[in-house]
Amino acid sequence: MSNSKIYLQKARKKRLEQGHPWVYATEIDRLEGEANPGDLVDVVNHQGRYLATGYWNPKSQITVRIVSYEPIAEMDADFFRGRLRHCKEHRSRFVPDADCRLVYGEADFLPGLVVDRFNNVLVLQLLTLGMDIRREALIEALVDVFQPQGIYERSDVGVRVLEGLEECTGTLYGECPPILEIEENGLKLEVDIVEGQKTGYFFDQRENRAAIAPLMTGWGGRSGIRLVDREAAESGRIEAAGNTHNHSALSADQVPVNANGKIVTFPYWDGASVLECFAHTGSFTLHACKYGAKKVTCLDVSEHAIETAKRNVSRNGFSERVEFVVADAFEYLRAQVKGIEHKKQRGLGGVDTSKKLEGAAGRTWDVVILDPPAFAKTKSAVPGACRGYKDINLQGLKLVNEGGYLVTASCSYHMRPELFLETIQEAAADAGKLLRLVEWRAAGKDHPQLLGVNEGHYLKFAIFEVRSK
Repeated sequence: MSNSKIYLQKARKKRLEQGHPWVYATEIDRLEGEANPGDLVDVVNHQGRYLATGYWNPKSQITVRIVSYEPIAEMDADFFRGRLRHCKEHRSRFVPDADCRLVYGEADFLPGLVVDRFNNVLVLQLLTLGMDIRREALIEALVDVFQPQGIYERSDVGVRVLEGLEECTGTLYGECPPILEIEENGLKLEVDIVEGQKTGYFFDQRENRAAIAPLMTGWGGRSGIRLVDREAAESGRIEAAGNTHNHSALSADQVPVNANGKIVTFPYWDGASVLECFAHTGSFTLHACKYGAKKVTCLDVSEHAIETAKRNVSRNGFSERVEFVVADAFEYLRAQVKGIEHKKQRGLGGVDTSKKLEGAAGRTWDVVILDPPAFAKTKSAVPGACRGYKDINLQGLKLVNEGGYLVTASCSYHMRPELFLETIQEAAADAGKLLRLVEWRAAGKDHPQLLGVNEGHYLKFAIFEVRSK
C-alpha cells in the first residue's frame, strides 16, 4: 500500500530540496489520498516528482517532518534499529565518554526524538505525534541497540501541546534510579533524571567546558610568585636563581617562592580566580578546579541546584577551593560592580567612610563564566534578550581582572551568532574594554548540525581576553 501524497506549492522556497527536514502548512498545496495524523506521507513537488517521505500532523504548523529521502512504507522497529546504529557509530567515533546525547532529533534523521544516556539509563523525549505513536517500536529498538538498564521518559515539554499531545513522564523500561552518577571529561557528576532540567543534564557544552583549561593556570606571576631552584630557595640565594611563571614547567628541582623569597606551599598558587554564574549543578566549576583554578565562586539562583553542585564538588575532592552563592546573577554582578565604584570613590575622598561596604561587594576575578538559560525562546523576544545579554556581559566584563578572560554563551536559537557578537561588542564599548576573541565554538560532537538547518545551530560559546582601553 503506497503512502498518501503531499503536493507542495509551486511558488514555495525550495528548502526541502536543500536539505531542510520541515514542511510548513503554508507550503502545502493539497493532500492526495487519506492519512491519519502521524501517518507517513510522500512529499512531492507541484509536478508530482518525489522529494521525501515524512510523518504528517495537520494540527502542527510544521505539518510534515522528513524521515527519509527514499520511499519507505513504515517506521517499525527495524527502521529505528538502523537509524539508532548510525547514532551509536557516530558517538563511538567522536565522543570519548559513554554518557552523552545518543539521538539529536533531525540531525540524526529522527525528528522529534531526543535520547540521552546517563550511566546506562536512557532518558528520552518524544516531542512530536509522529514519534509518540511509535513508542513501542522505538523502545524495542533502543533496547536491542543499546542494552540499557532502563529507559525513562521526560516528555514534559511545552512543544508537545503544539502537536496536540499532553506532557508525560515515567519509566518505560527496566529500572531507572532517579539519581545517577555520570562521567564527563574525567569528572564525576550527579544527575537527577526525574526533577532535573530537560533530560537532567546539558551534554552540549562538554567540549566547551574542556576548552577553559588554558585559562586556569599562569596567574602566579601577578602576585610576585616565581619558580626558582630548590637549592637556591632553601639556602636563601634567590637572586642567582632563574625564574619562570609557568606552573606546568615545575620540576622536582624547582619550587615556587613569593616576592619575599618564602617558599609557597599552596599547590594551586598559579591558578585563576574564577566566577561561574548560572552554574546549575556546577559543571564549569568542576572543570575549572580540575584544570588548576585557585578559587572558584559557584553561583546560581536555585538553592536546589547549588546543593547538587556542592555534592558534585565534594565527590571530586574540590570543596576547599569552591565557595557557593545562592543569588540572582544580575543582582550579584551589579552589586560587585557597585562595590568597585564605591571603593574608587572612597579612595578619591569625599565619601562618608563611616559607612561599611556592603558584604563582599567589589570583588573581581581572573575568569568570569556566563552560561545563562535561553533569554529568547521566540523571535518576538529577541529585543528583550539583547538587553539581557548586553547587561549580563557588561557587568561581567567590569569584573574581569586586566588581561583576564570572559567566557560567555547563549543557547537562544533566535539570538543569531552575528547578533550575539554585536551585543557583546556593545557591552565591551560601554564597559571601556577591548576584547580579543580567543575561541568560538558551538555544541559538541554528540549534537551534530545539519547544514542549512539553522534551527539546530542554537549554541554560541566564546572566550574573550579582556583589556581596558
